[in-house]
Amino acid sequence: MNMESAISPPMNPFVIHPAVIKEKRQEAPEIVTFRLQLEDPAIRKQFRFEPGQFNMVYAFGVGEVAISIVSDPDHPRELDHTIRIVGRTTDVIGRMQPGDRLGIRGPFGKGWPMEEAKGSDILIVTGGLGCAPVVGAIEYIFRRRENYGMMNILHGVKAPHDLLYRERFDAWRAHPRTHVWLTSDEPGKTWHYHVGVVTELFDRVQFDPNHTFVMMCGPEIMMRVASHLLSQRGLTPDRMYVSLERHMACGIGLCGHCQLGPYFICKDGPVMRLDRILPWLGKSGI
Repeated sequence: MNMESAISPPMNPFVIHPAVIKEKRQEAPEIVTFRLQLEDPAIRKQFRFEPGQFNMVYAFGVGEVAISIVSDPDHPRELDHTIRIVGRTTDVIGRMQPGDRLGIRGPFGKGWPMEEAKGSDILIVTGGLGCAPVVGAIEYIFRRRENYGMMNILHGVKAPHDLLYRERFDAWRAHPRTHVWLTSDEPGKTWHYHVGVVTELFDRVQFDPNHTFVMMCGPEIMMRVASHLLSQRGLTPDRMYVSLERHMACGIGLCGHCQLGPYFICKDGPVMRLDRILPWLGKSGI
C-alpha cells in the first residue's frame, strides 16, 4: 500500500467506535500495549492512518485519552496503542484484559513526512516513552527500505528498566544500513550500552546534513537541546520534525487544551516541522 492509500478517509470525529482488546502486552510496570480491533466490519475496512497519528481511546463510563497508534499502517484492522498508567482513565484502561471493550475516535493529527523523506537518510532521536509515536514510521521505512537511505535510531531512557520494545530494537539492529544506539541516564548491571543522555550519542553518528531527515519525540527540553546540537552540525530546522504532547481532550481543536503558541497540537500536530514550532518548544508555561 502506498502513502496515498494510507491517508484516512473522512470519519466522523464525534463518533466513538467500539473496539475489542485482542492482545495485551506488559512493556514495563506502568506501561502496557493493547492490540485493538474495531467491532464494526465496515468501520474496520474504512479506517486508515498515517505513522505519527493518534486515536482518542475511550473507557466507557470513565473518559478518554489521546494515545499514539504504534502499529503497522499497512494493517489498519489491528490497532496497537502503548499506554502509560498515569491517571484515572488510564488506570481503568490498564486493568482491562483481552476480550474487554474500549472505544476509538480517530485517527487525528498530522503524521511524519514519509513521502518528503524518500531518498534521504533518516535520523531518529527519542527519549523515554517518546519512542512510541515514531515506531510506526520506523516500521513503515523498513517495509519500503529501498526508498530510504541510512537509518540511525538513537534512544535514551532514564534507567535500564525503562527500556521498551527490546525485541523491536534487536530486530531493527539486524536490518541493513541501520544503526541502533541506546543509552541510559543511570547504569545497570545488565546494561551494556552507553550511559548518559541521548544527545551524547550524536558524536558517534555520521550523517550528511543536506541528505538527512530528523524525526524526534520525547521531553521537549531534550528535543530543544538536540535540535540546537544538530543545527551546529549543519542540519536546518526545515529538515527536522518533532512529535509534541499536550492534553488533547477533543482531538479537533475545539477545546483549546492543547494550544501551543498559535497552534493546536491535536490538529496542527502532533508531528510538526521544527522551524514552525521552535519559538515555543521547551518553553515553560506555554
